[in-house]
Amino acid sequence: MSTRRKFLKNAGLTALSVPYIKYAVKEYSLSDINSSDHDDVFWDNVRKQFPLKEGQTYFNNGTMGPMSGYTLNKVMSDMLYSSVHGAEQDYKGNGPELLNGYFKNEEVRKKIGRIINADYKEISLLQNATFGMNYVGQGLDLKAGDEIINTDQEHGGGFSVWKMLAKRKGCNYKQAKITLPANNPQEIIDSVMAQVTKRTKVIAIPHIISVYGVIMPVKEICIAARKIGIFTVLDGAQTVGQIKVDVKDIGCDAYYSSLHKWMLAPGGNGILYVNKNSVDKLWSTIASYNWDHTDDQGFRLMQNGTSNQSLIVGLEAALDFYNTIGGEKWINRINQLGDRLRTGLKDIPKVTIVSSTHPYMSAGMTTYKVQGMTGPELQKHLWDVAKMQPRSVGYEVMRHCTHIYNNEKEIDRALEIIGSI
Repeated sequence: MSTRRKFLKNAGLTALSVPYIKYAVKEYSLSDINSSDHDDVFWDNVRKQFPLKEGQTYFNNGTMGPMSGYTLNKVMSDMLYSSVHGAEQDYKGNGPELLNGYFKNEEVRKKIGRIINADYKEISLLQNATFGMNYVGQGLDLKAGDEIINTDQEHGGGFSVWKMLAKRKGCNYKQAKITLPANNPQEIIDSVMAQVTKRTKVIAIPHIISVYGVIMPVKEICIAARKIGIFTVLDGAQTVGQIKVDVKDIGCDAYYSSLHKWMLAPGGNGILYVNKNSVDKLWSTIASYNWDHTDDQGFRLMQNGTSNQSLIVGLEAALDFYNTIGGEKWINRINQLGDRLRTGLKDIPKVTIVSSTHPYMSAGMTTYKVQGMTGPELQKHLWDVAKMQPRSVGYEVMRHCTHIYNNEKEIDRALEIIGSI
């Protein structure tokens, strides 16, 4: 019996160690990224910073972006440290902060603020974009008869709270129609503003449409809305890390994003920005110790209780990785690869691009369909032939995302396969 217990104990420890050994990540350093390298060498080296499996190509960071090895190391190290040194961590004393959800995380918020041009006190750290949308919708003091304008191309996380408020409070929910493909910014502006009446209180629209990747003319809509006192909230789930975001230049009242997509942070990292001149209009959605904190309104709105502090460590690492490469260089690379894909798709018979091809309305997301194949069939075909993974986002259409860990050869190979169908 003693021998059996010893065997089971050792076997259990071995089983626990296998996944770690199998997927152990080498040590990565930001100093491994040399910005003076020639472009081809630089981007090849950037690709090596990701522990993605060789022989597979990931084209779906519009759902979830893979972490760089540097970020992954930081998350794993922090989790391991907390597990080993738990008794030494005292969030009420002088030790490291053990729990997230009660702390201001000012340095991380300042880094985000520099990327989106906001004061850190205007930024709340949340779990994802859906949380941000709910914090705004639930926080506004809307009443029966108040009008809310969405579009007909919202993600579920971008319309659900507004539809719920229509049912719960008697608000009037309206949708502006966006054409497919959308290649005329003025048509979008006109469609949204045509829904406005004297009872309109909120315009809640995406900065980038989640399915089609269309970059919306949000600045012009926010300017028009502000003139007549309408609260504007933008769904930026697909923006931060894909395009340049300047919330002050846009002029919105609120903006939310998921940073585990294009910023390549660990899953469960989102942000909410609320302009300091508008934040008094929002009640705290989740109330904890500092629900009525007035000096740091962003901190007031992120009173969400205990969560995983290691994810915040990972978020900061992802921000540092982004800044090391350089925001402009990062975003230009995404655009370059997206343009290469769209240019190639245009030349393939029986392929229809249903996302925008307008130079100012497209970036790293392209949605298209192939005559004679459903979206799921095309996704399976790309995987079976070349282990490529974009994402089918409907019965007919495929959404294809390009990011800094992709390269021209992968784009060209995808085009070759599609062209051969």
